[in-house]
Amino acid sequence: MKDKKIILLVWVGLLFQCNSMKQVSESKQEPMEIYLCIGQSNMAGRAPIETQDRDSLNNVFLFTNDENKPWEKAANPLNKYSTVRKHIDMQKLGPSYGFAKTMAQSRQGKRIGLVVNAKGGTSIEEWKPGDTLYNEAVNQTKKALKHGVLKGIIWHQGETNASRYKAYMPKITELIESLRKDFNAPNLPFVAGQLSPDKPQRNDFNQMILELPTKVKNTGVITTENTATIDNTHFDSASQRLLGERYAIEMLKLISKE
Repeated sequence: MKDKKIILLVWVGLLFQCNSMKQVSESKQEPMEIYLCIGQSNMAGRAPIETQDRDSLNNVFLFTNDENKPWEKAANPLNKYSTVRKHIDMQKLGPSYGFAKTMAQSRQGKRIGLVVNAKGGTSIEEWKPGDTLYNEAVNQTKKALKHGVLKGIIWHQGETNASRYKAYMPKITELIESLRKDFNAPNLPFVAGQLSPDKPQRNDFNQMILELPTKVKNTGVITTENTATIDNTHFDSASQRLLGERYAIEMLKLISKE
């Protein structure tokens, strides 16, 4: 009986030591670099997830909104934990996969965290500060920030607003300013994207959005030249990978100014 007690005490001591070492190890890690990915269906992802897109990404983690396991290795579809998304079957490949892959490759040794909270078919008016989509994005990100630092936001939205492009710039400006205020980050990098040029009626929107960096500081815009779609609106898989890389390149330019 005495021997059993000694063995039990040794076991408890070893367990405590292991846990302590794990906590020390985790405390030594640099904060995760977190990026918020929001917008409508092209950000949520509608392109087929091809074989090359099925692997999880090294050093990239996806916020799950689960208190017991808030992060998991990032694997498609990345919009699966969005609190505002449409049916799970609709969530496929978006630009956030290529974005995170490129960021991780460029930020060697850094842990990249993604908060993906997009919803297809939404207008910029539905992302108005104080309304549901905006509040959900902010709330999810603030939960994630317990584990890291917000480094930037990527935004792809506008198909719903293409015919009303003249009213768009004040609204996206308000969105950016409100996000920066809520995250207490006045220079938070923000990258937007052009729409598919497959429909000529989007040309005016695409020209307008290019002016964003001249209107709002520390913002960037990626172009959609040399891309293709599956239905004249939603980018195909190769194009989503390309757009993700472009988002990362633009984001890297902005964070290099810090």
